[in-house]
Amino acid sequence: MAKLKKSYFCTACGNESPKWVGKCPACGQWNTYTEEIVAAKSTPLTTNNFFSLSAGSGERNRPIPVHQVQRAAFERIDLLNQEVNRVLGGGLVPGSLVLLGGEPGIGKSTLALQIAVRMANSPILYVSGEESPEQIKMRADRIGVLNEECMILSETSLENIITQLTENTPELVVIDSIQTLYSERIESSPGSVSQVRECAAMLLKYAKETKVPVLIIGHITKEGAIAGPKILEHIVDVVFQFEGDSNNAYRILRSIKNRFGATNEIGVFEMRNEGLREVDNPSEILVSHYDEPLSGIAIGATIEGVRPFLIETQALVSSSAYGTPQRSATGVDYKRLNMLLAVLEKRVGFKFGTKDVFLNLAGGFRVADTGLDLAIIAAIISSGLDIALDTDICFAGEVGLSGEVRPASRTEQRVTEAARLGFRTIVVSGYARKALSHVPKGIEIGYVSRVDELARRVFGNR
Repeated sequence: MAKLKKSYFCTACGNESPKWVGKCPACGQWNTYTEEIVAAKSTPLTTNNFFSLSAGSGERNRPIPVHQVQRAAFERIDLLNQEVNRVLGGGLVPGSLVLLGGEPGIGKSTLALQIAVRMANSPILYVSGEESPEQIKMRADRIGVLNEECMILSETSLENIITQLTENTPELVVIDSIQTLYSERIESSPGSVSQVRECAAMLLKYAKETKVPVLIIGHITKEGAIAGPKILEHIVDVVFQFEGDSNNAYRILRSIKNRFGATNEIGVFEMRNEGLREVDNPSEILVSHYDEPLSGIAIGATIEGVRPFLIETQALVSSSAYGTPQRSATGVDYKRLNMLLAVLEKRVGFKFGTKDVFLNLAGGFRVADTGLDLAIIAAIISSGLDIALDTDICFAGEVGLSGEVRPASRTEQRVTEAARLGFRTIVVSGYARKALSHVPKGIEIGYVSRVDELARRVFGNR
């Protein structure tokens, strides 16, 4: 064995330094360097010369003119899960490397195992470095096993995993998780920067050479970022973030990076005893039905990806018991809330200097769509005046700093979704008249061009 050598790696970007430094010269992060042993064993791998380190072995690639490159014809793999297929862009691409991250207990392993055991007649290898086969079998029985060709391997050695992959030739590989794997060529412990980087690179090489897709589950840090070097997210083809509140049954699968599709799609799931249930129509679960109208509640029409849905916006405006008023936003950007409050003070005349304002989106969802501004303002005004809105009205529009109401993106789809759910009125920007070429039957369009017009139209006669 070669002499041990110690080096320092940045956990944010993977940059190597011979000594510890406070600020990473590559990414500028502070206190991110950790000490690791980087000396490798002198004996080469014996599992397969597929992973040989010799640069001169094998046939070397040569550059090809772009017009001579043949476009590969491939069909996406149907995972038999409509929500996951939607976020992937239509299915799993052969040879792709997919990274799934999320909070502990959010349901990452359940989702991965659910995909594996429900793809009937497809040989799949589920590799777990965190659970025993007996523990996985307990969860599989609860989910419902339909795929008898799903194989379970409890292993953390990457070399042994590669050996099993070459012997069994699965159509899909699931790794749970990348932080538990280790390679014998690296002396550092599992989960370190060197191990994660090396294991991910070897799995990538396996996926590209064999055209077998690999789904990797990754841990996250306390800040919410995927644990390990940032290069891990650059190596993989697709990065998923599994979001949700552990106290709430609903989960969101969000695409952060996708080389084969859009990154603005989401999948919605509901956690149940038998696993994750796909939610085809999020509007029905995000809009509550009350016996009588309540103040501070407004329904907003929003869009995530290509899917429009309605969501309940809840606001509470109350007198401040302290010198400094409180501001809280759950599900929307906190800075966006402060901006909208400033617009209401300047353009409408509301005074929030001595008022606490709390904002929440139903269902534990987080929405970054600016087309929800009009619903947020309507909910704040409703709570401030203590006047309930009609239960059959919803809102869609973006609010600017000068108080103008701008058209929300794809307003026509939002109107169609509101009409489908039985809403009789939807308030949109007055500048969206030309875009609404076809208005569904049974719904009335209310146009407002400024925020003060909204206050007069909705609350003027009360």
